[in-house]
Amino acid sequence: MAAGLGAESNNNTDPQNQKTLADFDPQKKPKRNLYASGAAILASMTSILLGYDIGVMSGAALYIKDDFKVSDTKIEILIGILNIYSLFGSLAAGRTSDWIGRRYTIVLAGAIFFAGALLMGFATNYAFLMGGRFVAGVGVGYAALIAPVYTAELSPASTRGFLTSFPEVFINGGILLGYVSNYGFSKLPLHLGWRMMLGIGAIPSVLPAVGALAMPESPRWLVMQGRLADAKKVLDKTSDSKEESMLRLADIKEAAGIPEDCNDDVVQVPKINRGEGVWKELLVRPTPAVRHIIVAAVGIHFFQQASGIDAVVLYSPRIFEKAGITSKDEKLLATVAVGFVKTTFILVATFLLDKIGRRPLLLSSVAGMIASLATLAISLTVIDQSHKKVIWAVGLAISTVLSYAAFFSIGMGPITLVYTSEILPLKLRAQGASIGVMVNRVTSGVVSMTFLSLSKAITIGGSFFLYASIASVAWVFFYTCLPETQGKTLEEMGALFGNFRWLRDSKREKRRNKANEINGDGASNVQLGPVSNGN
Repeated sequence: MAAGLGAESNNNTDPQNQKTLADFDPQKKPKRNLYASGAAILASMTSILLGYDIGVMSGAALYIKDDFKVSDTKIEILIGILNIYSLFGSLAAGRTSDWIGRRYTIVLAGAIFFAGALLMGFATNYAFLMGGRFVAGVGVGYAALIAPVYTAELSPASTRGFLTSFPEVFINGGILLGYVSNYGFSKLPLHLGWRMMLGIGAIPSVLPAVGALAMPESPRWLVMQGRLADAKKVLDKTSDSKEESMLRLADIKEAAGIPEDCNDDVVQVPKINRGEGVWKELLVRPTPAVRHIIVAAVGIHFFQQASGIDAVVLYSPRIFEKAGITSKDEKLLATVAVGFVKTTFILVATFLLDKIGRRPLLLSSVAGMIASLATLAISLTVIDQSHKKVIWAVGLAISTVLSYAAFFSIGMGPITLVYTSEILPLKLRAQGASIGVMVNRVTSGVVSMTFLSLSKAITIGGSFFLYASIASVAWVFFYTCLPETQGKTLEEMGALFGNFRWLRDSKREKRRNKANEINGDGASNVQLGPVSNGN
C-alpha cells in the first residue's frame, strides 16, 4: 500500500518529467526547420531527372522500336545504357563537388541533362539517340550523387531522414511525370510522339539548376574550405536551436581536423583533411569502421536494384501485356497507376523515417517486396502456361505489380539514399557516396539491359522468382549488417560501425539491461515513496 501511495504521489508531483519524455518526437516534428526544408527540396529536385528518364523510356521505347525498326536487344540496351553512362557523372561528381562546392555541382548536373534531353529529342537515328543518352546519363550521374549528399549535410539530425528522403520522392515524381508524358504524347504521329516525350525532359532540369543559385552552400563543405564564419551562418539557419548549431559546428571542425578553440572566420585546413588520400582510406587501408560502412553502403545500393525494381518500372507495359492488356493506351494508363502508387507511398515513407526508424521500415519493406515478387512470378507463370485467359491470375499479376511498387517505395527506395548519406564520415562522404551510386547504376544497368533476354531464357515468371530470391538474400544482409542510425548526428555514425557482430552484442546488452531493471525495481520503488512524501 505504501508503495502504491508512493507511486501515486510520484505521478502527481512529476508532471514536468512526464512532459519532458513526451517531448522527444512530438515536439520536434512541428518545429521542422523551414529554411533547411526549402533548400533540401530545391536540391532534391535534381533527382526528378533520373525519375523522368526511367518513366518516359518505358513508353517511348515502344514507339522508338516501331520508328527505327530495331530489335528487342537494341531496345533493352538503349533503355539500360543510361545507367552505365551515369557512372561517368557519379565518379566525377565526388571530386567536382569537393572542388566547386555542392551547390554549383547541382547547377552543372541540370545543365548537362538539359543538353542531353534536347539531343535525344532531335535524334534522327539510333546512333544519334545513343549519343544523347550518353550526355543525359552523365547529368543523371551528377544529380544522383549530389542531391542526397547535400541534403544530408544541410539537415539537422531531428529531420535528416525526412529531408534526405526527398531525392527519392522526386525520383518517383519524375517517374510519374514520365508515364503521364508517355500517355499525353502517344496520340501524336509516330515520328513526333516519342521525340516530344524525350525532349520535354529538358524543362524539369531548369528549375533545380536556377534554384540552386538561391540555396546556401553545405556547411560541411564550407568548413572543409576553412570558411568557418560562413559555415556558422548556414548552421544557425538550418539547425533547430543555437545550441545544436554550435554542437554541429564543433563536430564538423573535429572531423576536419580543426582545433575546437579555433574561432577565426577563415582558417587553413590540414591538407590531409581536404580530400587527399581519401581513396586509399576507403579502399586500400580502411579501418574496421570504414570497412563496415562501405560494405553496408555498397550492399544496400546493390540490393536496391538487384531486387528488380527497374524491371518492373521500365518494362511494366510488357508485364501488363503478358498479363493480358494488349491496347497501347491501356498499357500506358496502367503504368500511370504504377507511378501514382510509387509516388503516394514514398510520400508516406518521408513521414515514417524519423518516427519509426530506418531499420524496421527497411526490413518490413523488403519482406513485402519478397511476397509481392513471388506472387507475381506465380501468377505470370500460370498465365504463361495456360492456353486460355485466367482471370484470377491476371488480376493477381496486376495487383502484385502495384503492391511491389508500394512496398519498395515505403522503405527500400528512400532508405538507400538516406542511410548511405548519413553513415559516411565527412572526409569520405563525397567519394564514398560515389562508390554507392556507381554500384547502384551498374546494377540497374545490368537489370534493365538483360530483362527481356532473361525473360526469353527462363520465362518472365522465372525472372521474378530470381528477383524474389535476391530480395530474400537482401533481407538477411540488412538484418545482420545494418544497425539503426535514427537520431544520430553524422559525426556519431562511426561508433555504430566496425563490429560485424553488433547484432549479437546489442541483443546481449538488451538482455543485461532488462535483467538490471528487474533486479533494481524493488530498490527504486522503496525510494520513490519517501521522496514523494517528502515533497
